[in-house]
Amino acid sequence: MWVITVYSKENTTMFEFDTEKEAREAFENIQGYKILSEVVYFNDECFALATI
Repeated sequence: MWVITVYSKENTTMFEFDTEKEAREAFENIQGYKILSEVVYFNDECFALATI
């Protein structure tokens, strides 16, 4: 999951995206102080232990 956090004097807003591509496209169009983050959950498949 990808998250864009937008900060302003009055509000903090977060937008969630499923893919990096759509997050980066939206990031270009959002104005203000913003941070793009990738959220990785420990139980995601990429962390599953391979069976030997």
